Amino acid sequence: MNIRGQVLVSQRWARLVLILGLLFAATTLGLRPSMRWVVLPVLGVGAFVVLRLPQLGLLSVIVAALIVPFELSTGTEVKLNLATVLVPLLFALWFVEGVFRRDFQWKASPVNKPLTFFLLAGLLSLLVGNALWDPAVPRSGNFVLVQLAQWAIFAFAALAFWLVANLREPEVWLPRLTWAFLYLGGGLAILRMLPGVASLAERVTTVTFIRAPFWVLLAAIAGGQLLFEASLSRAKRGFLVASLLAVLTYAFVAQREAVSNWVGVAAVAGVLLWLRFPRARGAVIALAVILAATGILFPSIWEFAGGEDEWTESGGSRLALIERVVSVTLRNPITGLGPASYRNYAGVEPLRYRTALWVNPAVNSHNNYVDLFAHTGLVGLGLFLWFAWELFRLGLGLSARQTEGFTGGYVNGMTAAWVGSLVVMLFADWMLPFVYNIGFPGFQASILVWLFLGGLVAINHKGHEVLKE
Repeated sequence: MNIRGQVLVSQRWARLVLILGLLFAATTLGLRPSMRWVVLPVLGVGAFVVLRLPQLGLLSVIVAALIVPFELSTGTEVKLNLATVLVPLLFALWFVEGVFRRDFQWKASPVNKPLTFFLLAGLLSLLVGNALWDPAVPRSGNFVLVQLAQWAIFAFAALAFWLVANLREPEVWLPRLTWAFLYLGGGLAILRMLPGVASLAERVTTVTFIRAPFWVLLAAIAGGQLLFEASLSRAKRGFLVASLLAVLTYAFVAQREAVSNWVGVAAVAGVLLWLRFPRARGAVIALAVILAATGILFPSIWEFAGGEDEWTESGGSRLALIERVVSVTLRNPITGLGPASYRNYAGVEPLRYRTALWVNPAVNSHNNYVDLFAHTGLVGLGLFLWFAWELFRLGLGLSARQTEGFTGGYVNGMTAAWVGSLVVMLFADWMLPFVYNIGFPGFQASILVWLFLGGLVAINHKGHEVLKE
């Protein structure tokens, strides 16, 4: 049987499975009404559509992450959401489709090796952590599920990255996905900043809009297109300006006390301007040196961040949390305590900060790098930093070659987004959330960043260097 015949057979089987599934769902829904049973048939129809046009699945992730506040219980403290669940489903469908069509392709990239090894290091840490678990440290009977959920966050981030990295027809679909995110995410961001309609917009959006990675990504993509795509229409240019104004209002005014927001956005803006205006770099460095030498720069930033009051309320306590997490992880600094395990170890003894005593501390480090060290040890943290460097190097190389058009805007924007993401990881577990802190609800925001970061690989792959909108 030729390839076309095999595809037709697989499509007939897919239709048969879909029909039987819908009949089963209709019967079950009639006997046991539940919102979950309403969602499942919709997912079945979506799977059939994705089989016909896989790229639409990525669009569904964007929509689900922004405007579908649906959660699925797992029997633990961990709850899943639709955007998160869609990623492994889409990856499985993409893999199966490629096998059926016998044209499965995996785009080679320097980032693949460290990312793969990082996932394997997470599994190794899970096994070693359980084998060496201190019996004096309590844990629940189903704690291994929580650990697997933590590792799943690492895996789903990688799968989201690889889905777009191996995107078919990126010259067509990357612009479509990018503008879908800009129109939906940027449009809702604008509405959330407008008096009178903000409350309505908040009711139809997910927690993605109160997470730093979303604003970092929106600033990077909108800023990249605005600075590098000269052929934009006036309407698009005006929309991008309005989106960036919404970003600035949220980060520097409405949520000024949340340092992650304005520091991440400032990092994105700095990288974008650095890449767009290379001749001004010398003047910028000279100005920064002068401001620092005269004692203006750092005190101004300190006061804008809240000064001594903010440090007393938040900064110092975070250092105490970090110190506790690092100290318990030193039991096994090589492979760490295992995914999600550090809270159990850190909560055994009371935690003191100034005059307060936390008798039963539920500890979060509020630092993604410290978290990775605790989850996976020096091995996992080192592999992640290797991946971070390779991805930055890839983006920087592309930005030097692609300086205009949609592609120029995309690669420069995502290079800035990656730098901004690495910066905000210092302030919380934004990009690879801790299941007990930002968790899967907040992962909806960072998973969007992982999706679009994969586009750097798609663009860099041979034959896809230049994209046209």
